[in-house]
Amino acid sequence: MKTWLPPLIAFALVVGLWAALARVFEVPAYLVPMPSAVGGAIVEHLGALVSASLLTGAGALAGFAASLIVGIASACLFSQSKLLERSLYPYAIFLQTVPIVAIAPLIVIWFGTGFLSVVVVVFVVSVFPVITAGTAGLTRIDSGLLDLFALSGASRAQTLWKLRLPGAVPSLVTGAKVAGGLAVVGAIMGEFFAGYGAARQGLGYLIIVTSGQLKTAYLFAAIFAATLLGLAFFTGVSLAGRWILERWHGEAPQ
Repeated sequence: MKTWLPPLIAFALVVGLWAALARVFEVPAYLVPMPSAVGGAIVEHLGALVSASLLTGAGALAGFAASLIVGIASACLFSQSKLLERSLYPYAIFLQTVPIVAIAPLIVIWFGTGFLSVVVVVFVVSVFPVITAGTAGLTRIDSGLLDLFALSGASRAQTLWKLRLPGAVPSLVTGAKVAGGLAVVGAIMGEFFAGYGAARQGLGYLIIVTSGQLKTAYLFAAIFAATLLGLAFFTGVSLAGRWILERWHGEAPQ
């Protein structure tokens, strides 16, 4: 209760201020609708919003899972050789720095429109934080412990599994939290460029269509649904991270 009450109070104050300013300055509804109109749009289009959120969430989850697998595997590879890290890390940075709008046409050409292209966009957007955090956690190991494992005759695989990975869990959880937030953003961006069309409507499709038709209340409702989806993703990743930390690392984040 103490955790949720302050954000709820802040939300109520923001909604109240929004309604007051819109009424005082007589802002046209097609620019800024009243909160009651947005609430009405949510009720009226609840089925479409839930369906779109599930589709966007599926794309975000698939891309996020791919980014976790590839990101952790890349970090493990980088931790085994400085030469490999120096050779391949710049290409990981490329994924972070290249504008997604620049490579979106290529993704559509290679993978077509639809779910797979959305997943690829999510992967490109969310993999870098996992690689960065994982590499940092796997390489910043106490040199004394590394020497102890070496004196004990531990192999590279044993050192990775029993020393580096447990020590890197907090960093990996942090990277996963960042990637989880970016995954929802990437899914909506992917739907902008390579969406499903009218047959299957994700949140990105709803945002594009409603903005083009000046259905601003419905647009606000779609944005609100996207925000809730991002919050659900972040909360899920945080809870999973807490469980992993408690189980493997013996502590939970504060």
